[in-house]
Amino acid sequence: MAFPHGDRTVAFSLQLQRAHQELRRRVREIRAGIGNHTLPDDVLVHHCLAFCTALTEHHRGEDDGMFADVLRARPDLAPTVAKLVEDHGWITSILSRVSGLAAQAAQSPGADLEAIGRELDGLTAIMDSHFNFEERVLSEALDRTTSDTGWSDPVFRFRGGTG
Repeated sequence: MAFPHGDRTVAFSLQLQRAHQELRRRVREIRAGIGNHTLPDDVLVHHCLAFCTALTEHHRGEDDGMFADVLRARPDLAPTVAKLVEDHGWITSILSRVSGLAAQAAQSPGADLEAIGRELDGLTAIMDSHFNFEERVLSEALDRTTSDTGWSDPVFRFRGGTG
């Protein structure tokens, strides 16, 4: 994307919101599929594993790139960024459980997917709170002072796509 400096940085906060919206959409789609049996189990498991990969890549891009650039420009945000990184740890724990359950389900046709659904319910609640906080506290820094040193691709574009 080739924006003049000011327009490009304003776009970062909007792109972050869009990335979060997409992740929310994906987890809701998977959860609805589990609850309503709208998709075959193997498709749901595949979508679940792809979602876990996408969210992990998103957070890794934030931890390894975006947050470093934010802190270079705004060292006063260090406690906030530390809280966001801590949240990522909690989310990673849940994603690990979801991935494990999904991998088991992939090996066992007709597996009970409700355990995955329960984990996704908890994950959704934490994700919503985390995303809302992150957007609120980082938007100004993203809009005014953050540059892209290569972190935007993993943060905004997901390789673990589900559709």
